[in-house]
Amino acid sequence: MGFFDFLTEEIAIDLGTANTLIIHNDKVVVDSPSIVARDRISGKIIAVGKEANMMQGKTHENIKTIRPLKDGVIADFDASEKMLMMFIKNIPALKKKWFPPALRLVICIPSGITEVEMRAVKESAERVNGKEVYLIHEPMAAAIGIGLDIMQPKGNMIVDIGGGTTEIAVIALGGIVCDKSVKIAGDVFTNDIIYYMRTQHNLYVGESTAENIKITIGSATEDLQTPPDEMSVQGRDLLTGKPKQVQISYREIAKALDKSILRVEDAVMETLSQTPPELAADIYNTGIYLAGGGSMLRGLDRRLSQKTDLPVYIAEDPLRAVVRGTGIALKNLERYKSILIK
Repeated sequence: MGFFDFLTEEIAIDLGTANTLIIHNDKVVVDSPSIVARDRISGKIIAVGKEANMMQGKTHENIKTIRPLKDGVIADFDASEKMLMMFIKNIPALKKKWFPPALRLVICIPSGITEVEMRAVKESAERVNGKEVYLIHEPMAAAIGIGLDIMQPKGNMIVDIGGGTTEIAVIALGGIVCDKSVKIAGDVFTNDIIYYMRTQHNLYVGESTAENIKITIGSATEDLQTPPDEMSVQGRDLLTGKPKQVQISYREIAKALDKSILRVEDAVMETLSQTPPELAADIYNTGIYLAGGGSMLRGLDRRLSQKTDLPVYIAEDPLRAVVRGTGIALKNLERYKSILIK
């Protein structure tokens, strides 16, 4: 290794359905939406991340916005590879280098992923010059990022609600004891809101608008202690075809999301019911930890807490918990060797 160590850069990547985050030298250097815009004629990628996100739903026929990941796995191999390539190129410290350095990468993957999907992630990584590629399961990374000591013989329960999947896992002794991965997460919540607006208000809203509604007034319960103000939403009236605006309260969003949140609750309950008794005893004392963007939905922690009768904690900075854990695993490769997939 010796000499090459000097040329090797270490980066940790959370390749998410909604957002991609990259850590280099203990700093989050990339935090961008996982989206690319491609020119249909030349096939060139014209924008990635935030720029491409601004274009979403506003393109003409020569530009197409693509989200290369779906349900936590790579759906468009070519686009995901180009997106990774551009994100890595944009890391300030690597820009100064004359030639692209070899990379040691740790990338996190959903726990319910198949062999084939895993290989797609690995191949993508190898194509962007990854010489050593390690994979880590998302709930593991989230647990490390939250600051739990996962090597202890103690049970911890993690619920990571991302964009494409919700990962639920009980972790002990540096391994996943029981887990469940459901494809109900941020994207589904957004689509629920679009559907609700269409059916209840005859208003057709785009994905970006629905996402914005979710972030601004989204709620998991209809009785919040500190409710957000009403929000005005603009879109196209399905009856007249004219643009129109309606006022929406958080209660309506709670109604729109209710079915999906029920399914997340059920998945949590099912995972709990599969947990060995000794670990269940631990979880009774430690509670449930929430990570991922979906955990920021107002009132979700309280709702889960009422359903499970357990204390529910939200990670600080839940959007970055996973990538932070991935970064810690990268720094302490020896310690976490057993949980990384080569």
